[in-house]
Amino acid sequence: MNIIPKDLKESWDDWNLRCAVLFSLFLQILLIFCASSRKRTGNMIMTFFIWSFYLLADWIAAFAVGLIANGYKECDKKVQSDDLLAFWAPFLLLHLGGPDTITAFALEDNELWLRHLLGLVIQLVAVVYVFLESVWKDLSIPTTLMLVAGIIKYAERTRALYLACLGNFKESMLPPPDAGPNYAQLMEEYSSKHRSNIPVTIIIAPEKRADPSASSVPKKASSDCISEMEDGYKFYKIFRGLIVDHMFSFQERNDSRKFFSKLRSDQAFRVMEVELNFMYDALYTKMVVVNNKIGYFFRFICTGCIAASLTLFASYHKHRMQKFDIGVSYALLIGALGLDVIAIIKLIFSDWTIVLQKTSTTKRWIYSIREKLFFYKLWKPCGSFFDRRWCNRISQHSLIRYSLRERFKWCNKLAEVFGLKDLLDEIQYKKTMTVDKDVKEFIFQELEEKAQNAQNEEQKAQNEEQKAQNEEQKAGKSRIAKEICSGRGDWILSQNACHSLLWSVEKEFDECLLMWHIATELCYYTDGKQKKNPNDEKEEEDPRLSKLLSEYMLYLLVMRATMMSAVAGIGQIRFQDTCAEAKKFFRRGQPEPSWFKKFCEQIKKLFCMGQSKPTDEDISAYCRKLLSVETVVKPIKVKGDRSKSVLFDACMLAKDLEKLNEKKRWKIMSKVWVELLSYAASHCRASAHAQQLSKGGELITFTWLLMAHFGLGDQFRIEEGHARAKLIVTK
Repeated sequence: MNIIPKDLKESWDDWNLRCAVLFSLFLQILLIFCASSRKRTGNMIMTFFIWSFYLLADWIAAFAVGLIANGYKECDKKVQSDDLLAFWAPFLLLHLGGPDTITAFALEDNELWLRHLLGLVIQLVAVVYVFLESVWKDLSIPTTLMLVAGIIKYAERTRALYLACLGNFKESMLPPPDAGPNYAQLMEEYSSKHRSNIPVTIIIAPEKRADPSASSVPKKASSDCISEMEDGYKFYKIFRGLIVDHMFSFQERNDSRKFFSKLRSDQAFRVMEVELNFMYDALYTKMVVVNNKIGYFFRFICTGCIAASLTLFASYHKHRMQKFDIGVSYALLIGALGLDVIAIIKLIFSDWTIVLQKTSTTKRWIYSIREKLFFYKLWKPCGSFFDRRWCNRISQHSLIRYSLRERFKWCNKLAEVFGLKDLLDEIQYKKTMTVDKDVKEFIFQELEEKAQNAQNEEQKAQNEEQKAQNEEQKAGKSRIAKEICSGRGDWILSQNACHSLLWSVEKEFDECLLMWHIATELCYYTDGKQKKNPNDEKEEEDPRLSKLLSEYMLYLLVMRATMMSAVAGIGQIRFQDTCAEAKKFFRRGQPEPSWFKKFCEQIKKLFCMGQSKPTDEDISAYCRKLLSVETVVKPIKVKGDRSKSVLFDACMLAKDLEKLNEKKRWKIMSKVWVELLSYAASHCRASAHAQQLSKGGELITFTWLLMAHFGLGDQFRIEEGHARAKLIVTK
């Protein structure tokens, strides 16, 4: 007995191949237009659809090749022409090559380049097998042309994956091996003269520094769009090594620091947007492969083959073919040609093409045509989306709101069974905010001030070194910037003479972050800062920034744990224990509802999956209730250390903060949060930052890159270069 009806099975046999090739073409159209949107938005739905299209595109093309190759003799009865089957096969190879806009969905896909190479060989063998079955048929020439185009496309993708693999990416930036000056020869000469009783001394002459005019770092800032592209590209060529923990010279650091010190915050962020955009293209698209003379050569060969194949097919006598099959063939040909033309247009008018032009006239000409050609930008909402290079938003998560809006236990258990708890948490508890100009300006100013402090300290160390010629001081000079950027609140507190608060930042990073987050929430809601005062916006700026960064950092710790794994410690455990204690405290004193009331409440709130959203007034009341608890004795002495909750430690911190003048309190808190953000940014794995480029980007990634540009970190290790030793014979 057949479960599947015979008519349905026959329909599937008749239409499976046709539907597969058309669906494969449809997915290619979706990807070429939608794939680049993922760098502009962190929207989970958009990301899910692009991920689905990406996986389906490979699967359906491989499936269709299998249908043609494995069921060749059965399928030709349905299609009525075996050389038409052979003609369709190379299109699937072309589709497996994918569009220029996406080669990898995640960094891990790049590491599988060898698998794609093997896939190329296997799929090519299958297509060639089908082709050889009809090699002397009428469509052999257009089939050969399409086969050439398909091989080029698939090879481009495999090459792009190979170059973007982090191991190969790092290897491509390695300088030639450098053995340094010939130490053995010098010492032989020195020993020889010394044995001959010839008075000789060794004089060390420092290596001559490179001509500043030869530096690839831009000399002056400009607000022009093309100049920002050029600046971003030049910095990309230098600082792309950050992704693979490359080391840089102090000369590069000084040039970069000098350049960014001359910029306004908005200019600096635009340059970094371009820089990160180039990094995204290098890791997730074909841009590095196709944007050179060889790439253009093969791209035009590919387009020429498709166009010639279309012409030959149009002149072919098609009386033995079904009309629908003819339509499918034309759809594949026109679709392939259209996609290739679109890819070439995007390539010609890309940022890569503009920055690689030698004359400014050509650059401006290409840029002006691009602005007019992409007519969709004329519609303002659409234009504002496609003009931006990242999502320009940050996510927010509040521990107190989370504790007050608890989901029902049955809902949590069900979500855990299906592995959807994290997804539900993001949907229910996460909110997003636009990163406005004030946030960028404040972060920029704080890091610029740190860079200036580092520069001043380095200058002092250099002066002392010249006086003492002490090797330890010399080594210490290169560690100054690293020490300054390793502060996680202690630097700011020490600078502002808030030594009574240092205890709160001397703990593990995740514990410190949770305490400061809760303390910020307590101070914000008990000070009444949630009530907007339009007449005093400047006065309210520090509280707003503090709360924004506080909730962003908690979001990273809890919902982006993989990104923060290097600094998170046992952050998840501390968060869960703190939430459990907060829920227990908030429920204290409330009468236990009857079973009937519980039943009615659950029915009433069933579709909300939990309690209704707490208002700001509710939160303020609970915050005051928390602060009313006496915290004379430290919580750990009363509760022990089994529970990792920091709820009442945060209350102690909030009370200490309330002792400060209100204006000073919020100024210090906002600065501490920037320091915590910069600490997390510099200690996250570089690959985690690179991964976020394909998910709309993160503010912490911009902070990481800005710190590198200001020379705050331990990536700068080449200080003096080679020492040139000379043997001087003395009298």
